[in-house]
Amino acid sequence: MEAQRQLATLTERELTAPLPPGVADFVAQIIEGATPLGVLFYGSGLRGGIDDDTLLDFYIIVERQSDWPRPFLARLGNAILPPNVEYHEQSVAGRRMRAKVAILSLEQFRALTGFATLDTTIWARFSQPSRLVWVRDSGAAHALQCCIMRALVTAARWAAMLGPESAPARVFWDALYSRTYGAELRVESGKRPKSLVDACPDWYEQALEPCWIMAGLSPVWNGTVISPGLPVARRQRAARQWAVRAGLGRPLNIMRLVKAAYTFTGAARYVAWKLRRHSGIEIPITPFVEKHPLLAAPPVFWSLWRRGAFTRR
Repeated sequence: MEAQRQLATLTERELTAPLPPGVADFVAQIIEGATPLGVLFYGSGLRGGIDDDTLLDFYIIVERQSDWPRPFLARLGNAILPPNVEYHEQSVAGRRMRAKVAILSLEQFRALTGFATLDTTIWARFSQPSRLVWVRDSGAAHALQCCIMRALVTAARWAAMLGPESAPARVFWDALYSRTYGAELRVESGKRPKSLVDACPDWYEQALEPCWIMAGLSPVWNGTVISPGLPVARRQRAARQWAVRAGLGRPLNIMRLVKAAYTFTGAARYVAWKLRRHSGIEIPITPFVEKHPLLAAPPVFWSLWRRGAFTRR
């Protein structure tokens, strides 16, 4: 299929594009001794560049939950309610680099990028440009690229069903990301969804038509305006389907936050970095705090209160 070839070319070009300095070395340190299928880099660090205060976003895709070293409870939590999130901080060529690292199995990645999933989180993220920083072999690279293409087709299909009857291509993407952000527990401003497309508008425009064709739609161009040609009844049914997903979005994210209290590897260092970044207050990370962040939380909060961390300035 021509549409599939176009989308494969587009995604391969994006996945294999040059990386910002230090990212590949940082990832090599994170995965040292482990055997994942691959590591994907996405998010604001990819879109906007990296400075000393940037928190990078990586997804590590594994074949089996046991392929990533962590306690049994963390593996179980990841199997039941993916993904688990970890915080990693390393020195790379004399520079401190930080990242949030999420873990998914390939089976979970496939399921969560498909149209049938009720969870919008993963396909929404990977319908955005990403880089394949590290990969085990060519077979793994192909499997991960197929998931990225699957995420794009899912996103474009929802954009067609939830967007206008016809509009310039980017309008469909802007409308979609407004919906997905609205379905999640997010603190970003209302301008953030539009900024996603602003980062690479040509890429999104090139992706829309082949994605629609792969989704079984028959797009029609009229100058710079495109229409997916969906009947009203299909749009109405899609609105009801989306309402279910939007209703589940925030509860799912709250459940993940609760799970993170028990499975977030590196949570203490992550919180310490956030506090240092936003308030300038340093928290000493002792071995006890590192190992038992929940037990250590009350005395840490008391110390912060005495130092004025919660006082308006």
